[in-house]
Amino acid sequence: MRRIAAETRLHPAELTLPMFVREGITEPQAITSMPGVQQHTIDSLRRAAAAAAEAGIGGVMLFGVPAERDARGTAADDPGGVLNLATRAVVEEVGDELVVQTDLCLDEFTDHGHCGVLDARGGIDNDATLERYRSMAVAQAEAGSALLGLSGMMDGQVAAVREALDAAGHVDTAILAYSAKYASAFYGPFRDAVDSQLQGDRRGYQQDPANRREGLREAQLDIAEGADIVMVKPAMSYLDVLADVAHSSPVPVWAYQVSGEAAMIEAAAANGWIDRRRAIEESVTSIKRAGADAVLSYFAVEIAGWLR
Repeated sequence: MRRIAAETRLHPAELTLPMFVREGITEPQAITSMPGVQQHTIDSLRRAAAAAAEAGIGGVMLFGVPAERDARGTAADDPGGVLNLATRAVVEEVGDELVVQTDLCLDEFTDHGHCGVLDARGGIDNDATLERYRSMAVAQAEAGSALLGLSGMMDGQVAAVREALDAAGHVDTAILAYSAKYASAFYGPFRDAVDSQLQGDRRGYQQDPANRREGLREAQLDIAEGADIVMVKPAMSYLDVLADVAHSSPVPVWAYQVSGEAAMIEAAAANGWIDRRRAIEESVTSIKRAGADAVLSYFAVEIAGWLR
């Protein structure tokens, strides 16, 4: 009776698995603050992507961790850079079976850890950053990425990337805009995963957690610029924002169950305080119930197995 009356259902195709690939390692490296998640070599990334495809999930989102960083994030648009090499490998492995997606942001590639180019005062130079994003977009599309995840929260980034992609002939490469991305404490474990060099914080360009209407406004701006999908991030602490965006958006709306959300579940379960599987299923169902058409989750493959 509960099953037949359920208003919200999960399906593996609605799940995307975030994955990390690190340059210069010979074996996968465990991430202490993210139990069960690894920094992959390109070879182990191939195997993990194949397992994800076998599980029937919708896609994988790739993040690169370079061996060397500089102020402009030079490795980000290098065709031989770790993320672009990994993208080619994963597309070759599973590109016909799921959607290979790439994170388009400078934070993993800069020696200061910010999502953009810095000006002389140490603040973000929005326009200079857009030029870097244009170049990154073309490089990632040429590597085979089907969907670019614009996570930097720069003003005008969707329009700039769409223009660059179209000019380079990549008219079918889609854009996922991280539209309502909040300056959250729940990103902490992710910074371990990408060996973040962040100095200071990102409150100058990510949203204030106190603001609800702003999230909807940012999503509407990105849709007007040509976003194919809009994102709310984090998910569980921003279900009100997610519901607002989902109610008004003419394009698909996704949400990201971020590293801190997953780590809290793992920590509480490890202490015997909660039922791990039920907590995972409940958390992702609540994100879907609030209006997400798809969810990025580190539990994606595991959930898909349970659903099957």
